[in-house]
Amino acid sequence: MLSRWSRAVLQMSRGGSQVKILGFVDAQNAVLSQNYGNVAAASMPSSVDSVGKGFDSSAVTTAKLDKLFWSKPSSLALAKDSPLRIEEPNYEGIRRFLLKLMLFYSEQSKSIRGANVIYKRIITQVDKPAIYNVFSLEKTFKTTFSLLVLHMWLCLRRLKEEGKEGVEFGQYLYEIYNHDLELRVSKAGVNLLLTKWMKDLEKIFYGNIVAYDASLLPEAGKDDLSNVLWRNVFSDDTGSGPTAAAKHVVQAMARYVRREVSCLSLTDKEAMFTGNFTFTSLEHQPPNLARP
Repeated sequence: MLSRWSRAVLQMSRGGSQVKILGFVDAQNAVLSQNYGNVAAASMPSSVDSVGKGFDSSAVTTAKLDKLFWSKPSSLALAKDSPLRIEEPNYEGIRRFLLKLMLFYSEQSKSIRGANVIYKRIITQVDKPAIYNVFSLEKTFKTTFSLLVLHMWLCLRRLKEEGKEGVEFGQYLYEIYNHDLELRVSKAGVNLLLTKWMKDLEKIFYGNIVAYDASLLPEAGKDDLSNVLWRNVFSDDTGSGPTAAAKHVVQAMARYVRREVSCLSLTDKEAMFTGNFTFTSLEHQPPNLARP
């Protein structure tokens, strides 16, 4: 049985051409643009309103976009001795026996733990100042949500490459994301009509991932991914295109996305199902913490 997110994607994918999909995304963004603004304005701390506030600019190197994301893709799996790895607990004796009785070592429990680790990798990439600095984004509810959806799509796309097992695993990841999103919406000040809000954001989620998938099809145009990223991540006005300066940044993000897609495809199943991988770093790290 297909999981909720994959079933919805399949249904929308059959709905028509890529032009229709992009139109669907535009319509969703237009309908919800005012709501986005309300959430961003409601109870959001001033320290996270923009990249220029609340961040230590000395901690993030100014990006030279022309030089980023051109390197050959490689696996994102963490080395066995990486301090960033999260291993399954290996209890022994009576504790292990009791945990087995409580189904701690069942396939479902292991999948849930692995999905939790993957989601931690996602929010680590999305919540750090680096991604906003590199792509010149304001840190608002809208941009954080858009980046969250983008990185969820990257992981769900990779998991689907593992067939039914990956789709089922992706359902656990989606439920964790959904719970976290509800907390984020509540924290942003939405206490009334929360169910309606979640349904609206779910529609945007599905529309975005279908548009991302369509932009990578063999028949897609060379600028389709950039156009989708502009609509989903950068633009508050669905009727306007990017300026020359903005286009430069959007194209860099498109290279980042294409590279992450390739890198995740090269990342082995074990690393994906345990969450022992990292996205490409957007900031300088000490050599001992850098991805292998």
